[in-house]
Amino acid sequence: MTNVEKVAMAGVRHSGFVIDSSFVIRLPRRSRAKAGHSSFTARSAFTLIELIVVVTIITILAGLVLSTAGYARKKGARARAETEIAAMSAACESYKADNGIYPRTSVTDTFTAVTNRTPPDPQPTSYDPGVTAYSFTSFYLYGQLSGNPSGDRTTYTQQRYFQFKPNMLAPAGGTGTVTAITDPFGNSYGYSTAQASYIDNPAVNPNYGFNPTFDLWSTVGTSNATAAAYEQAWVKNW
Repeated sequence: MTNVEKVAMAGVRHSGFVIDSSFVIRLPRRSRAKAGHSSFTARSAFTLIELIVVVTIITILAGLVLSTAGYARKKGARARAETEIAAMSAACESYKADNGIYPRTSVTDTFTAVTNRTPPDPQPTSYDPGVTAYSFTSFYLYGQLSGNPSGDRTTYTQQRYFQFKPNMLAPAGGTGTVTAITDPFGNSYGYSTAQASYIDNPAVNPNYGFNPTFDLWSTVGTSNATAAAYEQAWVKNW
């Protein structure tokens, strides 16, 4: 029978009554069809609100992943800068053991980071690694430690105290005349012997630095004068 659904419980007894086998429940065909159609539609379609919620969640998750990746990348770059500064500092000690003085010239004597006055007194160019003083001083340091003062990467006329990796030098790629030692953030390292110069001639060079030996630092990609004034972000040897 097409339009009849039977619930047959013949001979079944429960709590003292019997459901007759002839008892039936009739449902119109149209009602059953509509119920089935509406159920299928509700389960197979998304509302606009649901789509917005899904897109929002995906956007938030993507932002979290990108921010975490950026933080990890910057942290790794800082760690590499710390390692490179420590390695170059050790090379400078070896240089001094042989020469009786740290790598030093008039350019490194007059270029300084943040002075140790109270409050700190940043020099106009100390927080901008794009100025020529950064590249000049780091190139001089490269020449003295690598034994390649010309920077041509092939002519070594002096004692070598440090083997620079290609990714530490500008221009990148391992070819071309070296112009600077670069930090992991793509900027020149800062190198200064201003404190040593101040000790020798306090009246001539009042722009003293921090260490009586040498100052070596990375600005970690920042060019903010306020941050530089207190060295809040820098990786440095003081």
